[in-house]
Amino acid sequence: MPRGPLMIIGGAEDKVRKPTILKHFVALSGGRDAHIAVIPTASSLGREVVDVYDALFSKFGAASVDAVRPESREQAHDPVLVKALDEATGIFMTGGNQLKLSSIVCGTPVGDAILRAHERGAVVAGTSAGASIQSSHMVAFGVGGATPKQRMTQVAGGLGLVGRAVIDQHFDQRNRYGRLLMIVAQSPQLLGIGVDEDTCGLVEDVAGELVMRVLGKGAVTIFDGTRMVSNAYEATRSSPLLASGVVFHTLPEGTVFNLTTRALVTQEPAIQQEDAAELAEASRDLRQLARDIAAADATPAAIRRRLKLRRGPAPQTPDPNQGDD
Repeated sequence: MPRGPLMIIGGAEDKVRKPTILKHFVALSGGRDAHIAVIPTASSLGREVVDVYDALFSKFGAASVDAVRPESREQAHDPVLVKALDEATGIFMTGGNQLKLSSIVCGTPVGDAILRAHERGAVVAGTSAGASIQSSHMVAFGVGGATPKQRMTQVAGGLGLVGRAVIDQHFDQRNRYGRLLMIVAQSPQLLGIGVDEDTCGLVEDVAGELVMRVLGKGAVTIFDGTRMVSNAYEATRSSPLLASGVVFHTLPEGTVFNLTTRALVTQEPAIQQEDAAELAEASRDLRQLARDIAAADATPAAIRRRLKLRRGPAPQTPDPNQGDD
């Protein structure tokens, strides 16, 4: 059985006007058969954060929504919480403090249950902090800024659902280019993935490779340091870093990227609805013309007049002597 989809959401996903991402999560989780477990451990809010997602997921047709909220590593050993995750068809991790989330969940029975769910085909989604924890390495905290500087962020271990990668969120909105590039400069084997708000990287297992399709109104930014040159190993405290030869990708909605091969997946160009309608109409005209000729029931002059009527009146040539109003 292939591993389940991952939904890496950059935070601030639309919940009211156009909740496309959250609807997609419920649909992937089974729609009316969806049994969703919400993990709000990262959040500083109380029961209300679960109530919000409970109301939304139920509105979108989910059969049940359960809260799985360990507040300590001891609670993350609770068999009741583990059972809820083992029975879930979709797991959703909320935003908040990602270091709190990883320090409580990673390496515990609750964390192992999330990994098992992914392996058996369930959907694992997370927004903001819940996005960051999905990679093997995770931004623990740090400052924003466009220039990568030594020691501008700290890294912690994540769940490892996306291997050899580090995920950051609220990416463009909080100007987190520098801190993600700093991590890649220090660890060029890691693929840097930055996700904008109300944007999702939908990652699926395709023939053993992880392929990501972008959803939402923003973009996903990729830093690939496979062949980069960096001075991170000798840079002094807070100094700007050399980062040369980084491959940079900006991926808007509809883009597909292979995370395993680190390459863009080319897509067939989409045909606009208006173009498709015009093409269908032209095809019908040609078929009718062929039938008319084959039946020999129309003269060439009549056929020309018929085509002229279908095309509409010819555009008028403007009078060069008439000025603009």
